[in-house]
Amino acid sequence: MGNVLSFAITASLAARTGASIHLRIDDMDQDRVRREYVQDIFDTLTFLQIPWQEGPRNYEDYEANWSQLHRLPLYNQALQQLWDSGQVYACTCSRSQILAAHPDGIYTGACRHKNLPPDTPDACWRLRTKPEAEVIMTTLAGTERHTLPADMTDFIVRKKDGLPAYQLSSVVDDTHYGIDFIVRGADLLHSTIAQLYLAHILGNTTFSGTTFFHHPLATDATGRKLSKSAGDTSIQHLRSVHNTAESVYTAIGQSIGLTAHATSYEQLADPWLPALS
Repeated sequence: MGNVLSFAITASLAARTGASIHLRIDDMDQDRVRREYVQDIFDTLTFLQIPWQEGPRNYEDYEANWSQLHRLPLYNQALQQLWDSGQVYACTCSRSQILAAHPDGIYTGACRHKNLPPDTPDACWRLRTKPEAEVIMTTLAGTERHTLPADMTDFIVRKKDGLPAYQLSSVVDDTHYGIDFIVRGADLLHSTIAQLYLAHILGNTTFSGTTFFHHPLATDATGRKLSKSAGDTSIQHLRSVHNTAESVYTAIGQSIGLTAHATSYEQLADPWLPALS
């Protein structure tokens, strides 16, 4: 449900501002990519009548033209730039070692000064971050200044499998496709700050000029985020018990406590939309 709400907000904001929606499917976590998961994205958007104008139209189009695997040279170019400029280092720390060093899982820099070779087996690459560094974020309400959150200290830009991490691939993709307006849930604010920080390191002024809107998260009566991939909060489940998009929107609206009756993505999104001049 949470993902549908984010889609609905994006589509409504695009309609209000005359923007085109670009559908990007992140698939760098190749161990978890399944055809049926990707197909469900298209099925859900089509069933719920949520439009998009750019990006893949179906699974075959996604696989042939839009998978992130096609953009590996762009990611590798950015990674090489970071390594050559001394902005990253190899790290072999495991999750258990990181948790043992800090109860909140914040990376404490154990490998920062080991000078491990870039091709060290089972090593990720981490960005050398400066906690006092400030980034400027453009939002619909104006500009905001942020310092890098503690949980983004020396964040990973290349995973242990050699593929780019989410923060780097997002910056490269959004720059490649000329994205200038990004809608995300409030839980991704720290990622946005990290990406703006990375863009500055890369000298990427295009991404730094992007406008962001981080919408509040919808929760159920217990305060749980409505973004679970299974169970009664999944759209697959709702589609199995409701035969129209209107009834699914009504069910989602009731689940998140809307007082108004929602039968479309515009009505579902309306309470979360900012005031636009």
